[in-house]
Amino acid sequence: MQRRTFLRGSGAAVALPFLEALAPAWRAADGRARAADAAMPPRRMLLIMSNMGVIPTNFFPTTPGRDYEPTPYLKILEKHRERLTVFSGLSHPDVGGAHATEKSFLNAAPHPGRSTFRNTISMDQFAVEQTATVTRFPSLALIVGYNTGGMPSTTRDGVQIPPEGDPAALYKKLFVQGTPDEVERRIDELGRGASVLDFVLDDARRLQRSLPAVDRERFEQYCTSVRELEARLGEAQAWERKPKPSVDLNLPRILPDDSEIQAQTDLIYDITRLALETDSTRIVSIFLAPLRVKPKLPGITGETHGLTHHGGDPTKLALLQTVEETIFGSFARLLDGMAAAPEAGGTLLDHTSVLFGSNLSNANSHDTTNLPIILAGGGFRHGQHLAFDRKNNAPLANLFVSMLQDYGLEVDRFASSTGTLTGLERA
Repeated sequence: MQRRTFLRGSGAAVALPFLEALAPAWRAADGRARAADAAMPPRRMLLIMSNMGVIPTNFFPTTPGRDYEPTPYLKILEKHRERLTVFSGLSHPDVGGAHATEKSFLNAAPHPGRSTFRNTISMDQFAVEQTATVTRFPSLALIVGYNTGGMPSTTRDGVQIPPEGDPAALYKKLFVQGTPDEVERRIDELGRGASVLDFVLDDARRLQRSLPAVDRERFEQYCTSVRELEARLGEAQAWERKPKPSVDLNLPRILPDDSEIQAQTDLIYDITRLALETDSTRIVSIFLAPLRVKPKLPGITGETHGLTHHGGDPTKLALLQTVEETIFGSFARLLDGMAAAPEAGGTLLDHTSVLFGSNLSNANSHDTTNLPIILAGGGFRHGQHLAFDRKNNAPLANLFVSMLQDYGLEVDRFASSTGTLTGLERA
């Protein structure tokens, strides 16, 4: 079967996850069939940046190595302890400037707070440049929350990649194919509880009958994920179409559900997972930007930004912890989904390097050293706290080089790197 097989019907098309039956086969020059390593899925990268830092004592372990005691935020991720590495003592040299460092997180461009600042290419776009275009979308740049203008995904000329933050528009872009009128009609029907899978039902039944047992189970799991995602999108769209009260105040246009930071993040994460599963793209960057949002969470009545400047106030710290636990909870849920998606030789998480971190360490002091960083999945030996000097930090770009090599690129330098990251071994 062709790797790019789609389910088609009534103006809709649905891409498929990685199935054994879709593994490519080719013939050698002597005409004999050959399929060694044909079933191995591609390598991928998922890069997630939050712009609000963390409460340091809730994130960083006090001891290095494999026997570290998990802190409150790491306890949320404890299920995936052996699938991730926690880092301390990493940062970008000469990258200061408080919130302006959002722009330099993925490229290490120095002095982003200065008027003479000139941005450079981010690691996701560097990877795009170095690889052939084999997916529908070379990369995706996504955002959750208020766009501060600090999107970390940038071209070689330092131009920020415009992010997509509308889950319905992203879903349409990725998974619904047809004429503009057909696309809009399918989206309307999704809002009324229909599924794109309903339109490709006959095609799906024919495909399922031809699949081996291992693929039938995988196919059912994928269809269930699509239907669950569509149900939540339909609910979100129903609210979008309801009229809002009129007020004598003109506000900047902010997506109405930004305050539902957990629901918004989970939707973007779910669509991202499906995009990677279907090989629609292999590189995704996500900007989590809750700083200028007033989240609908217990006890929180103002923007998150005010809570990050807590000054040690116990009340503000408790509320900030609620916000940050929500962010780590969504990340844990993402890892759950990726680890539960089987692929040849492992899972989706095994074949995807997932970077999670922030451009700030302690946002209360706008600290841009000792950044909170986690690497999950990919082809690495995990299960440890890899600790570097918290005053004399190792270059974060060294981790980027290790990730780029795991992605399959023959590079030994990127941005301010001095090589690969010491202590991070390939499996």
